[in-house]
Amino acid sequence: MSARRGRFSQGSHTLQEAIDKADTLVEALGWIRRFRDTFTVIKLGGSVLEDESALRHVLIDIVFMETVGMRPVVVHGGGAAISRALSEAGIETRFVQGRRYTDSRALEVVENVLACRLNEELADQVERCGGRAMNLNFRSTNVLFGERLQLKDEAGDVIDLGHVGQVTKVDRTVIDNLCYAGQVPIIPSMCVDESGQKLNVNADTAATAVAQAVGAEKLVFISDVNGVRRDKDDPDSLIHSLTSTEARELIRTGAIETGMIPKVEACLETLDRGVRQIHIIDGRLRHSLLLEFYTSQGVGTQILGGETTSSVSD
Repeated sequence: MSARRGRFSQGSHTLQEAIDKADTLVEALGWIRRFRDTFTVIKLGGSVLEDESALRHVLIDIVFMETVGMRPVVVHGGGAAISRALSEAGIETRFVQGRRYTDSRALEVVENVLACRLNEELADQVERCGGRAMNLNFRSTNVLFGERLQLKDEAGDVIDLGHVGQVTKVDRTVIDNLCYAGQVPIIPSMCVDESGQKLNVNADTAATAVAQAVGAEKLVFISDVNGVRRDKDDPDSLIHSLTSTEARELIRTGAIETGMIPKVEACLETLDRGVRQIHIIDGRLRHSLLLEFYTSQGVGTQILGGETTSSVSD
């Protein structure tokens, strides 16, 4: 026998709470309609992967997004998990111009942690949150193809990065088919070159390549700060909205702090290649994805293509 639902009493606190929740859904309706059937690429990495509660709420948000008609695609790095595994294997962690030096021994560890364990765990967690996901790695279906990355030092000589690459091609068909079937693609930041050599890829650049390939409406960087700030130590100095022109000007004048500059520059390059909006949000804030996309205020920084916006002084 089914249990009867309880009734709200007029003027009760619980009734008002229910009305407030309904108002929130109504506010979200316009945004849900606007972003239905559009791709959003979400880059996961850093501290969020280390925070079980924060990661769970991000994944719940992603399941919600897919349920209401968006097509989320997750690209993830490995970060601290890779560093720990390398340490346990007695392999020194070394970064060269922001890239992890990856010799053959390190590459094996990176693949095991990033493209196998973490990738499969993220897909499993999406399923446990009520969604459907497919891990796309070398053991299932690889969708990232590329070439060895060549950086130069100040003298113009090529720097040895080991097996580090950059994405030159994305198999969009696989991603499309999964999204149309209601699944969330989970993609590790590794690629393979023409010879079959596996390469370690910076997760930010991998996410931008995927966003460009699928013609994403949005690219989201899940960070451990709440966005671009005028003062890096003051969360209240958050700039809610920037155009690419305004962002370049803030970099030129030094208003954007040094650590945020590479991420903002990657955002600007992505806008130049057709992605319409970039978002930088704090993944530690509960339901930050939903608050950023489905409320009028947002909680992070959005960067848009173009010249002017009225929000730069926020």
